[in-house]
Amino acid sequence: MKKTAYKVALGGIVTAMCIALMFLTGLFPFGTYAFPCFAGFLLIAIVEEIGCPFAFAVYAAVSVMSVLFVSDKEAALFFVMLFGYYPIVKTLIDRIKSKPVRYVLKFLIFNVAAVAAFFIGTYLLAIPPESYVLFGFYVPWVFLLVGNIFFLIYDKCIDNLKILYLKKIRPVFNKKY
Repeated sequence: MKKTAYKVALGGIVTAMCIALMFLTGLFPFGTYAFPCFAGFLLIAIVEEIGCPFAFAVYAAVSVMSVLFVSDKEAALFFVMLFGYYPIVKTLIDRIKSKPVRYVLKFLIFNVAAVAAFFIGTYLLAIPPESYVLFGFYVPWVFLLVGNIFFLIYDKCIDNLKILYLKKIRPVFNKKY
């Protein structure tokens, strides 16, 4: 059983790394979408080392600090609405034996989060509707369709990063000197 000090230290380090990534969202054009994804990937270590409840605490801390301190509020919205908690929830969903049920749940979570983020972004954060115009047509549904394709890729990336963490990274940190 892991000691409380270890859990707090690991949680603090991952929280700091996530916030650092979230601060980078304002520096790079692709940062609004990429860095919240990368920050979410870091929560894999928390889930694997100390469990889902502590991972939700780290997610909550990063979410609050992102909303308060990160200049790119759209990126903070993406982290809060999907990329921050999904790696944790995915661990729980993957315990379900039925593969079709797992995928229905995953896509339901994504689509609810994406539609909610659209409305929150449009009405609360005042993101202009022109952001959803493609070749002169207002096409938020096309963005949702493309988003589902990228979400499937994101889901597979989490699986591969979890395997990478468990086979390559975790053994390095668990070596006894």
